[in-house]
Amino acid sequence: MTAAASDAAQASAPRATGAADAAPTTEAAPAVAHFRFFELEVARTRRLGHSFLRITFGGESLADFRSGGYDQSLSLFLPPAGREHTVLPSTGEDTWFADWRAMADEERPVMRSYTVREQRRTPEGVDEVDIDFVLHGTATSAADAAGSPAASWAGRAVTGRRIMAIGPAVAENKSVRFQPPAATDAILMYADETALPAAAAILDRLAKGTRVKAWFEVPHEDDRLALSTPADADITWVVRERGAGGERTERLLEVLRAAETPAAEAPYAWIAGESATIRAVRRHFVQERGVDRRAVRFTGYWRLGASEEELLAEAYAGQAPSEDPTAAL
Repeated sequence: MTAAASDAAQASAPRATGAADAAPTTEAAPAVAHFRFFELEVARTRRLGHSFLRITFGGESLADFRSGGYDQSLSLFLPPAGREHTVLPSTGEDTWFADWRAMADEERPVMRSYTVREQRRTPEGVDEVDIDFVLHGTATSAADAAGSPAASWAGRAVTGRRIMAIGPAVAENKSVRFQPPAATDAILMYADETALPAAAAILDRLAKGTRVKAWFEVPHEDDRLALSTPADADITWVVRERGAGGERTERLLEVLRAAETPAAEAPYAWIAGESATIRAVRRHFVQERGVDRRAVRFTGYWRLGASEEELLAEAYAGQAPSEDPTAAL
């Protein structure tokens, strides 16, 4: 959903991660062989809550799809308004990005990065991938900030529609950002609605008994999804009302400061969502909770007041903010 073109696209372009419309990053590209184009076909859709729609994709090419789990991202290419299917001028390793960028604005598919919520092979031998989209928002949501072309497409998606994606061809790839050190003895998590699918996928895969304290911020009461995990997870849902970005962040920090976290020698923090908010949460964990900044993984999936196209333009120009754990707070 969100967050931040994927590392797959970084072979030629910056990453635009996450789960709903997301903000780009500028990490070095992994080996191109780690990623390839896939054709995805809408198999079915299911509404999860006020803000969330799950789309299940199939397609023969998914037999070669190798999600690394956790917060695995992929880049979707969504058709412009009035088109049923995605058409790209080329998918060649050395040509696709320049050819895609050269397309007329009204013809160019929208590139957005989303999280693989789940990958599976059915008993009938059909390969499927679930991706959760944020459909509705408020004035402080990623959907409104980015104009929501992806959410608009998802809301109209019907069985049989085909899109293109760049995704992982190997499970060990740099689009999986959740990488706790071996010595980790507790996990702290924060996600807004754009990063909730990634957080949920992480919880799915944690080892039994892993101690987790998580705060998940969503727009509406019925966005509090039923999440299952083998971990020993204490989840706090922060349901916000319409308000200014600064007020929202302060309300969130009040909730964080009032919470007890697991006693731990080597905690690891994973934070994803709106850029200014995750910076504030990171400062809280490092300066007020004493978490080693090198053990904090933070990703800006979107930025209040900036469209996805503006964020991508910044990334193309090398102006995207760093996610280096040692970066200044």
